[in-house]
Amino acid sequence: MLRAAEDTRISPRTAPPTWMVIALACAGQFLVVLDVSVVNVALPSMRADLGLSAPGLQWVVNAYSIAFAGFMLLGGRAGDLYGRKRMFLVGLALFTLASAAGGLAQEGTQLLLARAAQGLGAAVLAPSTLTLLTSAVPEGAARARAIATWTAVGAGGGAAGGLVGGLLVDGLSWRWVLLVNVPVGALVLAGAASRLTESRAGDGRRLDLPGALLVTAGLATLAYGIVQTEAEGWSAPATLVPLGAGAALIGVFLAVEARTGAPLMPLKLLRLRSVASANAAMFVSGSAMFCMWFFMTLYAQNVLGYSPLGAGLALVPSSLAVVVGSKSAPRLMPVVGARNVAVLGTLLAAAGFGWQSTMTADGPYLTAIMLPGVLMMAGAGLAATPLAALATSGASPQDAGVVSGLVNTSRVMGGSLGLAIMSTIAATRTGDSVLGEDLTAGYALAFRVSGVMLLTGAVLMLLWLPRRIPRR
Repeated sequence: MLRAAEDTRISPRTAPPTWMVIALACAGQFLVVLDVSVVNVALPSMRADLGLSAPGLQWVVNAYSIAFAGFMLLGGRAGDLYGRKRMFLVGLALFTLASAAGGLAQEGTQLLLARAAQGLGAAVLAPSTLTLLTSAVPEGAARARAIATWTAVGAGGGAAGGLVGGLLVDGLSWRWVLLVNVPVGALVLAGAASRLTESRAGDGRRLDLPGALLVTAGLATLAYGIVQTEAEGWSAPATLVPLGAGAALIGVFLAVEARTGAPLMPLKLLRLRSVASANAAMFVSGSAMFCMWFFMTLYAQNVLGYSPLGAGLALVPSSLAVVVGSKSAPRLMPVVGARNVAVLGTLLAAAGFGWQSTMTADGPYLTAIMLPGVLMMAGAGLAATPLAALATSGASPQDAGVVSGLVNTSRVMGGSLGLAIMSTIAATRTGDSVLGEDLTAGYALAFRVSGVMLLTGAVLMLLWLPRRIPRR
């Protein structure tokens, strides 16, 4: 333990300024989250240029999300054992090279392989962004502010995807939604290599290979089953088999971890109230909130007739609201407690989802998109900061990476599952109709159900979350 503490300590003489660590970590997180959504507006152009089939087009998105979700816990533990800076550099380098390969792809198979490699790089990079930040900033108000910045930048990356993608596709070509990562990634890579200092949990442990294989296969199989629901439905064997297999693999993983001397994810972490409750809350709230951008973009384009760029611009106020909510949370947390801020943000988001569920086929921008969107995203930002702070509190430095991986896994898996469920709910209401009134009714039902889920999540947080962030 003493050796671990020494290895995770950063020398004041060589440590970079805290603001630089935060800036580099947030830049990495922005790239990772941006690429979840930025390709959506480019899909029609990709299909026309590369001759992709409809299922192939779906896999441009799914190849990234499955690799991202499947390797996240492994990426987090690798940072603990082999160095957070090292894994940050490895993940970012792989992500940047894969982006270049995808932007230069000449056929569909090349693009899909590049997107899967991007997802793998993102899974290695994402946990290190949060771990580097929490290692550089001591627990307390300063760390809450740093996590708020990380949360705001990450949420802003997801929100900005439609706008950035629209600008690049309209102004240049679809290839630049991937190629734009290359100069940005290279710049961040150079800064991280020269300015970040290394930290690791240096206690001599080896990677739990059986646990790594089981959890990666389990999460990737679950993610595959979830994305299959869009094309196959929930009752099809193509959906049920991977969902069942993924759940079984996760069960075997938990059994193996309980008997392993140096587990990939120590099950004692799940006995920490702050870690378990915050991750459960992130999963539930992510299931409801992640679909907002998807349905708002469809509503703006398919019903109100906005262009892809116009839809991206219409959601700019919502993107700014995420930042405002995230940065407001650290001011409130010392006064009313982390739990109450998370509950308040979730209730605010639920009010926005309820308002959005009253949408009509000819709604004006102010009341049909802007104001409810601002409420939804201000609440999401307000809730995300205390949840991330709680989810990373209480664990030892040796487990910081895997805890960060767990945070991202909860968010991504919850969002993927929620989007699949909400898409099914909307489709059952809309049917095969392409009329604006029918599409609106389907989207409105999805927002209504999401609002109910958020109210359920608020009750869960009130009953289970610690009132304040526990000290280690």
